[in-house]
Amino acid sequence: MKDGFVKVAAAAPVIRVADAEYNADRVIDCLRAADEKGVRVLAFPELTLTGASCYDLYTHRVLLDGAKKALARVAKATEGMDLLAFVGLPLAVGARVYSAAAALHDGEILALIPRENVDGSPFSAPAMENRYVKIGEYETVLESGDSLFCCEALSELKVGVELGSDRDALEPPALRLARAGATLIVQMASFPETLSSRADAELQARYESKHLRAGVLLAAPGRGESSTDHVYSGLCLAAENGKLLAVEEGEDSFAITEIDAQLLVNLRRGCSDFEFESDCFEYSWGKEASETVLTRRFLMHPHLPETAQALPAYCERMLDIQVAGLVKRMEYAHLDHCVVGISGGVDSTLCVLVCAMAVKKMGLPSTNVVACTMPCFGTSSRTKSNAVVVAEQLGCEVRVIDIGKSVYQHFDDIGHAHDDYSVAYENAQARERTQVLMDIANKCNGLDVGTEDLSEYIDGWCTYNGDHTSMYDVNLGLTKTQVRANVRHIADTTEDRVLKAALYDVLDCPVTPELLPIHDDQIEQKSEEAVGSYSLQDFFTHCILIEGFTPSKTLRLAKLAYANEFTDEELRRWLTSWCRRLFSQQFKRSCLMDGPAVEVFTVSPRIGFRMPSDGEAALFLQELDESFEN
Repeated sequence: MKDGFVKVAAAAPVIRVADAEYNADRVIDCLRAADEKGVRVLAFPELTLTGASCYDLYTHRVLLDGAKKALARVAKATEGMDLLAFVGLPLAVGARVYSAAAALHDGEILALIPRENVDGSPFSAPAMENRYVKIGEYETVLESGDSLFCCEALSELKVGVELGSDRDALEPPALRLARAGATLIVQMASFPETLSSRADAELQARYESKHLRAGVLLAAPGRGESSTDHVYSGLCLAAENGKLLAVEEGEDSFAITEIDAQLLVNLRRGCSDFEFESDCFEYSWGKEASETVLTRRFLMHPHLPETAQALPAYCERMLDIQVAGLVKRMEYAHLDHCVVGISGGVDSTLCVLVCAMAVKKMGLPSTNVVACTMPCFGTSSRTKSNAVVVAEQLGCEVRVIDIGKSVYQHFDDIGHAHDDYSVAYENAQARERTQVLMDIANKCNGLDVGTEDLSEYIDGWCTYNGDHTSMYDVNLGLTKTQVRANVRHIADTTEDRVLKAALYDVLDCPVTPELLPIHDDQIEQKSEEAVGSYSLQDFFTHCILIEGFTPSKTLRLAKLAYANEFTDEELRRWLTSWCRRLFSQQFKRSCLMDGPAVEVFTVSPRIGFRMPSDGEAALFLQELDESFEN
C-alpha cells in the first residue's frame, strides 16, 4: 500500500441476543460494505455472533453449536475479499468455553484467539492443550493472544487482537502485542454504555496509541444487546499516535479511517522496546495493492491545535515556556536588562513581548527592556513605526540607532562599493546590528535576546553571526506559525487599543529582512518569495523531520492539506527548495545558542535534530523526482 496507509474500520451492527444466524447476516452485510469501501482491517465487538449479554447461555450446547455454524457462514462470505476481519463468538473446545476472536480472510479462518482475562465471566482461561479446532468444514488453530497477523503487501502492518478488558493486568495484552511488533491493535470490547464510557474509551485509546506508538481500532457492543442490566452504545473508534481519527456511536456504528503503519514504524525506530519474537500468521491480498484513498484530515498547521477553542491555552503555555527560560537565564547570569533588536517583524515583536513579561515576573521595571530599532538602507517607515509603538506601549526604553553611517564606513574599510548589492551588502547590516546589541547588553548588564525562530533556522534564512547569533534565543523552539499564533493571541486579548492595532499591523506585514534599498517607502524584499510560504515550510518540517516521511509522501499530504492553494508544480518547487536548504544551511544550526524548546522537536545542536554540516540532499531530491516520473 502506497505510503503505508491502510484503510481500517470498526463496526457494531444492531444484533439480536442469542440469534447467531441473524447476527451472521448483519456481520456479512458489514463485511460487504467494508469491502466496497476498500477496508483492509475490520473489527467487530467481542462475542459478535451471539451478543455480549447472554450470561449463562454461553455454556449451552445449542448456543455454542449455533455460533460455530454462524462463523462458518461468515468465513465463507469473505471469499474474494481483501480484508482481515475479526469476529467474536463463544467457542467450545472440549469441556472449556472461550470467548474467542476469529481472524478471517478470503474464505479462511486464519486462527482463533481466546480472551485472557476471564475474571467475573463464564469463560475459561486459555489452555493450549487443544490447539486444533473444527468449525464446520474449516480446521483452524486456537492460538496464543500474542499472535500477530502480517500482510506481505505492507510489511509495516502487523495486527494483534485484544478481547474484553485487561486493564488491571500487570502487563496488558496491548503492551505485549506492541512489544511483539503489532502496529495495529484491534480491541474487541464488551463494555456497556455509562455516562463516562465514551470519554474513558477515547482517553484510553489516545493514551495507548501514543504510549505504544500504535494504531488502536476499537469496537464495543451495540443497541441490539440485552437491556436487562445495561444499555450498550455501539462505540467504534480508531486512534493513532495519540490522535482520534474516527469515532461513531449509535445504531449500526461504522467508524472508518486510515492508519499510517509507516509512521508508526518510523516512531518506533531507535527504541529497543519493540519487536520481540512472536508468532505471525501471514496472509496476502489477492488484488494488486493500490493507493489507499485518504479520507482522514491532514492539518495545514500541524504545529497548532486542531480547534480554535484550544488555541488560547496552547499559546499561553508556549509563552510560559519562553518567559520561564529567559527568567532562569537572566537570574543565573545576574543580569537585569533585556536588549532586543526590534524591526517591526513578527519575530522581534514576540521577542520584545516575552522580554516585557520576563522583567515583570522578575519584579523589574519595564524600562529594563532596551528595545533598539536600527534603521538602515531597507527599513520602511511602516515597520519602524510598528516596532517603536509596540515597545513604547510596553513601557520599554526605546533607542533609535541609525547604522547607515557605520555600515558605509565598514564598506570603505573592506573595499566594498556602496552600490554593490551582493550578499556582503546585506550581511554587513545584520552583523552590525548584532554587534550593537551585544555591546549595549555588555554596557547595561543585560542579555542580548535573540529573535530568530525555528522555521528560519531550518531554511537558514538568517545571517551567520548576524541575526543568527545572540546570547539567548527565546524563539528558537517556535515555528513561524507558532510565533504568529502567539502574537495574534496577545493582540486578541490585550486591552491596550494602541498596542492591539500595532500588533495586528505587524501580522499583516509580509516577512522581510529589509536589507536591500527600497523605493517610495514600500516593503520590497519579501522572504517568502525566496524560500516559500512559511506555513508550507512548517508543514514540510513536520512531515519530514518529525514524522519521518519521504518527500513524495509529504507532497501527497500537502496536496490534501492545502487543497487548491498551491499548484502541484509550486508544491514541488518549494519542497525541492526546502530539501536543499535543509542540508546546505545545517552549518548555521550546528552552532546555535541556547533557547527553550516548546515541542518535542528542536534543532538545538545539543538535544535536537542533528545532522552533518556537509551532508548531501541528493537522495531526498531523487526520491521526490522519481515520484513525479511514476
